[in-house]
Amino acid sequence: MHVPDGFINAPVSVAAGVVAAAAVAVSLRGARRELDERTAPLAGLVAAFIFAVQMLNFPVAAGTSGHLLGGALAAILVGPYTGVLCVSVVLLMQGILFADGGLTALGVNITVMGVVTVVVAHAIFRGLLRILPSTRRSVTVAAFTGALLSVPAAAAAFTAVYAVGGTTDVPIGKVITAMVGVHVLIGIGEAAITAATVGAVIAVRPDLVHGARGLTTRLKLRVDGALVDAPAAAAAPAPAGARSTRTVWVTGLVTALVLAGFVSFYASASPDGLEKVAADKGIDEKVEEHAAANSPLADYGVKDVDDARLSGGLAGVIGVGVTVVAGTGIFWAVRRRRTEDLTATSTSTAPSTSASAG
Repeated sequence: MHVPDGFINAPVSVAAGVVAAAAVAVSLRGARRELDERTAPLAGLVAAFIFAVQMLNFPVAAGTSGHLLGGALAAILVGPYTGVLCVSVVLLMQGILFADGGLTALGVNITVMGVVTVVVAHAIFRGLLRILPSTRRSVTVAAFTGALLSVPAAAAAFTAVYAVGGTTDVPIGKVITAMVGVHVLIGIGEAAITAATVGAVIAVRPDLVHGARGLTTRLKLRVDGALVDAPAAAAAPAPAGARSTRTVWVTGLVTALVLAGFVSFYASASPDGLEKVAADKGIDEKVEEHAAANSPLADYGVKDVDDARLSGGLAGVIGVGVTVVAGTGIFWAVRRRRTEDLTATSTSTAPSTSASAG
């Protein structure tokens, strides 16, 4: 659903840019509460994983494909504020390096693919967890549902933006019917990927899943051949900070590199949902050439590398590497800012406490 330059007029693109900038600013502040020494590098990994999986277009209908948007996955794994930042980092890397998603449309893309998907998915996810049993299965089911509905919500959001600032005269009723219809199908793929990923992480490290915090599973003891709940003291987990995240981080990075560097070659070559609707309905009549069209990595291929498989694989590996470095750097900076704020608060309150004691 990467919106290219020329679909939306300048005033609305600027307005969307302001909305996106405000959302990023709020998310930078909110992410300070979500990130700690364990989750900061994992957030960078989540961004890189989303980048990699977005290269894997899957067929959804005749002549149409879809790919992960990632807002739901990021919100559940690392929190909604950090999730908005993860998707924003991915979109920025894609726009600048790979000519994917217009630069003047960056605000539209962040708003539609980042903010809308995160807000909708997180609201549905949290709402379902309030009524479902407190189990790992419930987290996976809630993740599936939130991801499923976040994609057509993003399609509807794009249609609303197009209704206000579209550069071609196309009946909005036809646009929203086509957009939501195809993105419901894409949402099924999004939901499956999100649920599978969240379920895999919960299976090994539930303490690292933001959406599963507070979820506890009682240990089982075998007594006379039957499994019974262990006493609460025995079931208490080890302190989360004492457990290393290195294995999860390395496994996730290797997975992202394999997906982007190898599996992506087998992705569907059909146009994605927005491209297909745009071509069928005439939305793309005034599309503009991307400002980074001459980038060495444009269209997810390395310039001057003739072998298509090698070119695409190298581009994917480079993209994962750049995204994980940029994302981790940003999230560590946010984490460091939180530490500085806490230190300043502690220092400022210490004298008053001493004075009260005297």
